[in-house]
Amino acid sequence: MTDIPPRKFDFDTVFDGGGGVAYAPPRPKRAFTPEEVEQIRQQAYRDGERSVTALAEAEAAAAIRDAAQAAHAALGALAAVAHEHRVASAELALTAARKIADAALERFPDAPAAAALQSLSREIEATPRLLVRAPAGLEERLQAALEQAAQAAGFPGQIVVKADPSLPPAAFVLDWGDGRAAFDPTDAAARIGEALATALAAEGLHAEPLLPASEAF
Repeated sequence: MTDIPPRKFDFDTVFDGGGGVAYAPPRPKRAFTPEEVEQIRQQAYRDGERSVTALAEAEAAAAIRDAAQAAHAALGALAAVAHEHRVASAELALTAARKIADAALERFPDAPAAAALQSLSREIEATPRLLVRAPAGLEERLQAALEQAAQAAGFPGQIVVKADPSLPPAAFVLDWGDGRAAFDPTDAAARIGEALATALAAEGLHAEPLLPASEAF
């Protein structure tokens, strides 16, 4: 035997024991007054207006969401372009600086050693003898420049310049017994390049904008 779930019975008209109507289901209204028709029309208009407004708001929200996603992607691309531009500009500036430095050192190869002696005047003031190694062919010029710098710095000791063929142009080594100072323009340029590359890599895509927001448009 198949179990059939009970079904709710909908009563139609119900009569009482005396033949009177005890219950009669409501019948759909078939005639409306003009006022009722106007009320129904206004309610339908409000329902339709709410439906259109809700649809428009949903479409606007979707458009804003799509615009935000597009803007986020565009900002990422712009950050990458700005970083590439920043790196290229830094490399160009470094290349130009190297060219200028090379030209200056070629014209004044004794200047770095003379500047170093002036900076180290307090370190070497009690030293009776300063030994200097310099590139071959630069001994006499460097000797004269260092003696002039020593006189200006008040260094009373003896300066001895010796040639060192292993040193590149404008390089030098100062040795005063208790300390030592050296300069190699090639190594210095390499260290500057490495420091710049490290700074740019650390900065990455999180650097400040190339232009302030007020000047971007």
